[in-house]
Amino acid sequence: MDFKLKAQPRERKEKLDKDQLAGVVYGKGLDSRSIKMSKSDFLRVFNEAGESNLIQLDLEGEKFSVLVKEIQTHPVNDLYVHVDFYQVNMKEKITTEIPLEFIGESKAVKELGSIIIKELTEIEVECLPGDLVDHIEVNISKLEDFNDVIKVSDLNVSEKMEVLNDADSVVAMVTEPREEEEEEPEPAAAEEEAVDKVEVEGEKKEGSEGKPEGEEENKDKKE
Repeated sequence: MDFKLKAQPRERKEKLDKDQLAGVVYGKGLDSRSIKMSKSDFLRVFNEAGESNLIQLDLEGEKFSVLVKEIQTHPVNDLYVHVDFYQVNMKEKITTEIPLEFIGESKAVKELGSIIIKELTEIEVECLPGDLVDHIEVNISKLEDFNDVIKVSDLNVSEKMEVLNDADSVVAMVTEPREEEEEEPEPAAAEEEAVDKVEVEGEKKEGSEGKPEGEEENKDKKE
């Protein structure tokens, strides 16, 4: 699928309208270009292309094959304020992240009540720009028992892409559901100590009633 976006040159310190977005396009052998574009057009394209799909950037008739490299947001309202586009060489391999899409239904979840733990949500790959894909599917129907796991080596990845993650890295696994404790918890040790302390203080109080020790002996000597 082709993703196309139009942009215009932007002057340094140019004040943009509220419906415009500032950006820059750069790449190997390309001088950095300051650009501006429709904010709504960018959001529409980016929501479909993401960071792992090529976008055909049209800068007043000059075409660039780019990837979204970085997006800056406003510190208060998190709205996009600037976007970096990286022009790729279609004949040179690039390194990027490909998102994982989990599909299917796990027997361990449906019948055993287990919980799926997703250790990875994307993997790092190296490939030619033209071989990039939207996502890589992970079929969780392979998780049938508590001991089942899906590793990076289990993923169905095109031979045109080299996966840079460790082959033994876990992508997804299942854990047994926690059983609720039926027995009432025993009194905490601190609570027991508090009870013992009250009893000891009570004994001391009873023993100290009356005259202080030695008072009778001092009285006899005075007489």
